[in-house]
Amino acid sequence: MTTIPRGWKATDIGNLSGKRFLITGGTSGIGKEAARQLARAGGDVTITARSAQKGEATMADLGQGRLSYGILDLTDLKSVRTFAASITHDFDVLILNAGVMATPLTRTHDGFELQMGTNHLGHFALAGLLRKQIKDRIVAVSSQAHRFGNFGDNSVGAIRSRLLAQGQYKPWAAYGASKLANLLFIHELHRRSQANNWKITSLAVHPGWSATHLQSVGPAMRGANFEEKVTSGMNSLFAQSASRGALPTLCASTMPGIASSSYIGPDGLFEMRGYPKMTRGISSSYDQTLATNLWSVSEELTGVQWL
Repeated sequence: MTTIPRGWKATDIGNLSGKRFLITGGTSGIGKEAARQLARAGGDVTITARSAQKGEATMADLGQGRLSYGILDLTDLKSVRTFAASITHDFDVLILNAGVMATPLTRTHDGFELQMGTNHLGHFALAGLLRKQIKDRIVAVSSQAHRFGNFGDNSVGAIRSRLLAQGQYKPWAAYGASKLANLLFIHELHRRSQANNWKITSLAVHPGWSATHLQSVGPAMRGANFEEKVTSGMNSLFAQSASRGALPTLCASTMPGIASSSYIGPDGLFEMRGYPKMTRGISSSYDQTLATNLWSVSEELTGVQWL
């Protein structure tokens, strides 16, 4: 199994000429920094944006050349299907990066809890629709927050209730469950890829504590101005940069020989910052029955069958 050299950084990425990458949520934060470095190394990079305005602004910042964008709203399955249908060529790597965190109770266009709809179900549907066009890897960005995520008794009914926000709702618990779902998805994808000879390497990463726009979305939606200011202040004092936080994503997306179903995060104290290393999730993230049940409910709710 490939080991990650200590202190691995973006300049260690090899020549990516001829490689194609698709990144969801590439207009800010980790997605944008990953796009920057992949394009710098010669890759052809497509990012997704929720509006043309954000897409154009990102192109203006990063430069055109090897970069392009498409419109995608993960909270709307119609948008997911439209975007997937617009993809006419193959990609080597699909990076499932977009996400929201600790938002007040909100439902997507299709009735899903917002965090589950964005962080898991939208990505599940997109990856399923593009499965035959992904030639090498699917990388999902999880979080240390998966450690406080759960799906109750792990039954189909409990999972469905969590995804639809039926019953008591707590923003951070929902976020943790959505990030646990990312890991369960990656490990189940690994098993199904092997069983069906899909030849997809599935990998999960987490960025540690990185200063991105993600942390401010929840407080802004709740109108919690003081919390938003405190979060911004904590980020400026303690968080690592988005470019450093993107290193696990970049490593998983480009390093040859990484074993499928691996999980990569920072190597510093409590995995909050640092350079990429192999790590492990909580025990429930490897629960095959839970993963199978989640996959079944995800297919049911999205209408996307992985064939």
